[in-house]
Amino acid sequence: MSLASVFNIAGSGMSAQTTRLNTVASNIANAETVSSSMDQTYRTRHPVFATVLQGQGSGDGGSLFGSQDEAGQGVQVSGIVEDPSNLEARYEPTHPAADKNGYVYYPNVNVVSEMADMISASRSFQTNADIMNTAKTMMQKVLTLGQ
Repeated sequence: MSLASVFNIAGSGMSAQTTRLNTVASNIANAETVSSSMDQTYRTRHPVFATVLQGQGSGDGGSLFGSQDEAGQGVQVSGIVEDPSNLEARYEPTHPAADKNGYVYYPNVNVVSEMADMISASRSFQTNADIMNTAKTMMQKVLTLGQ
């Protein structure tokens, strides 16, 4: 693995955390939306990350440990899933979106949990940016070795 691949790995981490942050923003924006049916009510969404592993045919000379020490090549978002937990039904017969029984349905968004997820995504993004800056500094130092 070359030092240059650090930029691709950290960049994929930054991209994944951007997706996570966008998902959190969508969840918080829809936290108080209501619907008159459970099928149309917004459900919390979460990104699913997967490790991108080094290719099998890389020709790196083989390893005694096989795939156990396989280096990761980054992260990818393999999808965004909806939270299947129960929605909140509130009896509000005067609400304009109430169903025939007087209930409105609120999303299953936990704003406190989403805020914690937002902070975590922000810090992970910043860590990947710091990794890129450190790799850049190391490459600059390598260029000055011959002087």
